[in-house]
Amino acid sequence: MTNFQSVSFPSSDGLHTVQAVEWTPSAPPRAVVQLVHGISEHMGRYDHFARFLNEHGFAVCGHDHLGHGRTAAGPGEYGFLGERNGWDYLARDVHALREREGEHFPGLPWFLLGHSMGSFVARTCLIRWPGMVDGCILSGTGQESAPLVAFGKAISSLLCAVRGSNTRSKLVTSLSLGAYNRQFRPNRTANDWISRDEAVVDAYNADPLCQFVPTVGMFRDMMGGLQFIGSPANLKHMDPDTPVLLFSGDRDPVGGSGAGVRKVAGLFRDAGVRDLTLKLYPEGRHEMLNERNREEVYADVLAWLEAHLPPSSNG
Repeated sequence: MTNFQSVSFPSSDGLHTVQAVEWTPSAPPRAVVQLVHGISEHMGRYDHFARFLNEHGFAVCGHDHLGHGRTAAGPGEYGFLGERNGWDYLARDVHALREREGEHFPGLPWFLLGHSMGSFVARTCLIRWPGMVDGCILSGTGQESAPLVAFGKAISSLLCAVRGSNTRSKLVTSLSLGAYNRQFRPNRTANDWISRDEAVVDAYNADPLCQFVPTVGMFRDMMGGLQFIGSPANLKHMDPDTPVLLFSGDRDPVGGSGAGVRKVAGLFRDAGVRDLTLKLYPEGRHEMLNERNREEVYADVLAWLEAHLPPSSNG
């Protein structure tokens, strides 16, 4: 049985109230999994997975980012992180929820699971606050080449200066998110790239909280974040004893159909991470937690979590 409740806390931007949720099992939990969602989505999409973890003794929490879901003040704020320092705000809000919820679950092992853009934020947190979690899971991650990231940041920064950071650009969207669907032509919808499960895609397309185009300011901030987490010097700040699981579909365009995920694994190994697991699922697309073989993925994530619990929590 799951106990579900909404919570809130002040955002690090000093302007917004972050809306978060908790899923807790009826029995005392043995560990906590903090979820960090991706771009153009919200925490409600993780309800099924969170309840699965509850069934196995894990408490789960997560929040809607700035410019997303219930944290955004309204549709006009969707896809906008702020005039400046947006990436810093995203990371600080994740850390703030970790601190806040840690007071509710003192002494419990803590795992961070970030998906897509959320995986980039999670990687930022590993660098900025080494040791803040007992393990990290990265879903649908990747790392574009440094020149391409720099190019994307330059274009979006220029558009921010000329048109304003809260405007939207068909060019920037086409070069980034718009490119993901091309490898799945002929396309049934604009979001075939997220999953082979048509019901998942249709639900996403019908969700009013997922139907927005990110602003040029958000792209600028995310490109800056990718530069930060792609720096070997920054990666050296991570705690090498924090275990990491990377999983992705081998047809996920965000991860370069596996190549980008392997690149991230290589960066982590070069940074000294001692416990690193990489799993690529054949024919899987971007959202492996919502893929046709999601039960297999759930089981694999659960097995990894249980393998990384201390003996006292796994008994």
